Amino acid sequence: MFSANKGLINWTDVNQTIQYWCTVKTKGTLDISINASSEKGATLEINTAGKIFTISVPASKAFKFIHVGKVQVNDTGALVISITCKKKNGKSIAAIQSLQINTGNKDQLFFNNKERRNAASVHLMYPLHDSSKTVAFYNEVKVPKGSDIIHSYFMACGFARGYFGIQVNGPNERRVIFSVWDAGTEAIDRTNVADSNRVKLIAKGEGIEASDFGNEGTGGHSHWVYNWQADSTYKFLVTATPDSASQTTVYAAYFFAPELQAWKFIAAFRSPKDGQYLNHLYSFVEDFSGTNGQLYRKAFFGNQWVQQEEGNWNEITKAVFSCDATGRKKERIDFGGGAAANQFYLWNGGYQPPNAAYGDTILRTANKERTPYNLYHHVDSSLQATKDKNEINLAISTRKLDTTGTINGVYYKIMEPGTGNFVSINDTVTIFYKGAFLNGTVFSETKEEPATFPLNRLIKGWQIGLPLCRVGGKIRLIIPSGIAYSIRNRASDIPPNSILVFDITVKEVKQ
Repeated sequence: MFSANKGLINWTDVNQTIQYWCTVKTKGTLDISINASSEKGATLEINTAGKIFTISVPASKAFKFIHVGKVQVNDTGALVISITCKKKNGKSIAAIQSLQINTGNKDQLFFNNKERRNAASVHLMYPLHDSSKTVAFYNEVKVPKGSDIIHSYFMACGFARGYFGIQVNGPNERRVIFSVWDAGTEAIDRTNVADSNRVKLIAKGEGIEASDFGNEGTGGHSHWVYNWQADSTYKFLVTATPDSASQTTVYAAYFFAPELQAWKFIAAFRSPKDGQYLNHLYSFVEDFSGTNGQLYRKAFFGNQWVQQEEGNWNEITKAVFSCDATGRKKERIDFGGGAAANQFYLWNGGYQPPNAAYGDTILRTANKERTPYNLYHHVDSSLQATKDKNEINLAISTRKLDTTGTINGVYYKIMEPGTGNFVSINDTVTIFYKGAFLNGTVFSETKEEPATFPLNRLIKGWQIGLPLCRVGGKIRLIIPSGIAYSIRNRASDIPPNSILVFDITVKEVKQ
């Protein structure tokens, strides 16, 4: 109903209220007029600053300035001018091309006359050391009650190639979303993106929708329709597995659902022309529709941690405040951020006075204790175990694989018996091996030289199955995903929820 050039048009519903919002910067008198027309004439009521005015818009297609009246504003902050229809004489009520407010000085009011009426997007940028090799980013988010406004995006784990968070998409739908950008420069249409530049979905959780996205760059998108609630704390984890040889990185996202007390695997995407670790980490609060920026949004972000390639975790207690072009150009000034004890926070909209500026450094109190997480017990563990069992049994029944038997979920076949001692769980084993998927695709194998591992540091399926083999013997292990890598993105070439088949020859053991 609004456009930057024409103002208010197509107003026919007498039950609708039209509102103009602005910020009062200094107290004083405001003299209000509206530039309006009405084909059949109408009576309007204008309510602002505690006063109500009634005006008549004469029947005319021509726009005319109609004086409303003067009001005394005794406070700074948000000012709302509400217009309702008391009487209409035709199908249409009135068109309002503009609102004119004469003030005591030119800086008395602040307003945004852009057609897009969005609040400024606000960000927390988390600085990392240039030499860091970050493979995981953990964050927690809580949206206070009343701030979970429709068309809001509370983004927890952003990085150079993507972002991960929660949205309010409609009155009856909320989502957890994870997206990764393509390589290249195409900003609008993914059909224009060459296959070599396209992000590839390699795995997704149960019930996750995956598709393309465009118009803000292009890439792979995934979401889970999930009715998250205000005043609850949600946990987010993003991991990166770079492969410098192929110049790709696999990014995977995991969400902790508190009422289920388990992690939910969202999706994993392979990013081309990458090969990088997690970098340029950030969080944000966004009003993504551009229709309700007058409403106040806020989110708390806390307990941020990053994991380095060698395994150690570091807590993030410093952030730099940032905002989008709407904020930097001061088209909107009602936004801010800060720290409250051990949490950062961001807010926008609602015509509140700003409390942060672009580039401000924000420090929070350290927690000093990382929240543990377990990706082996996850939301879809039981369902995935059933799927794995059915796939393995189908491969056996169709003679793609054969087996001697099963032990604690591992299917095995003794291929050569061997003559030495049986392998023990506490042994360090020297082996030749070949690892493949159920379809026969090999993802890893030894060549001329064997590999040596402490068995008790390998995946559970090896710990269960390899003690069935003697030194000098050869065994095949068919390992369901739950006792392999589960939903973890453990290697760039092993997707989450993968069933693994290993042919292992034991050359030597050391206690």
